[in-house]
Amino acid sequence: MIRFDFKGKKILVTGGSRGIGHAIADAFAEAGAHVHITGTQAQASSYEADLSRFVYHQARLDDRCHRHALAESIPELDILVNNAAQARDDEYEYEGFASTVDVNLNAAAELCYAFHPTLAERRGVIVNVGSSASFISLKHVPAYTASKAGLLGLTRALADQWAAEGVRVNMVAPGFVDTQIIDWAKQRPDGGAAVLKTVPARRWGKPSEVAVAVLFLACENASYITGQSLIIDGGLMLR
Repeated sequence: MIRFDFKGKKILVTGGSRGIGHAIADAFAEAGAHVHITGTQAQASSYEADLSRFVYHQARLDDRCHRHALAESIPELDILVNNAAQARDDEYEYEGFASTVDVNLNAAAELCYAFHPTLAERRGVIVNVGSSASFISLKHVPAYTASKAGLLGLTRALADQWAAEGVRVNMVAPGFVDTQIIDWAKQRPDGGAAVLKTVPARRWGKPSEVAVAVLFLACENASYITGQSLIIDGGLMLR
């Protein structure tokens, strides 16, 4: 088992109430970090998962006022994980397209900018959670595809600009991970078998497999890595 030590570190994981975000937040907490998470519900108890080990912030990341309030409520931060994301059925309509881009890309950028001063002071780390859609098209969700491709570009630009200040910026790119966001595949008549045929590993990824990659990119042993994207997809990109 890989062991990490983040004792004394202050972490924010957006969208940490479920799925990949929850796995990331849980892994940081297990490693001794003080972890903040965001969700859209009014209270942490509204979620199925036990979130009692985290500091919970209600934040709708499509609302700039919520983004500003979130940044103001956490004055010191060592690691920012921009994980919160959405995909909508109406992304071929402009309203749906704009909403998805705002949550997946604009909110991530604004939080990077808002937390930049404290991250620079503490020589911190940003890990953005992209997707296989950062590299290939998912034609049924054009805004999700565009926003995740944009997140890759943002990661590279910020890494280049902020490296001299000691702020590292990297991205993980999960493929088909077993969370709510792939329900569309699992609910197909074949149970997702046709989708899995495109994955050489022939299985869904686990949220914990993404979490360990995030912790690696955030740890001191990865201090010479910046501006990179780590694909976690069971070989999907080989196709």
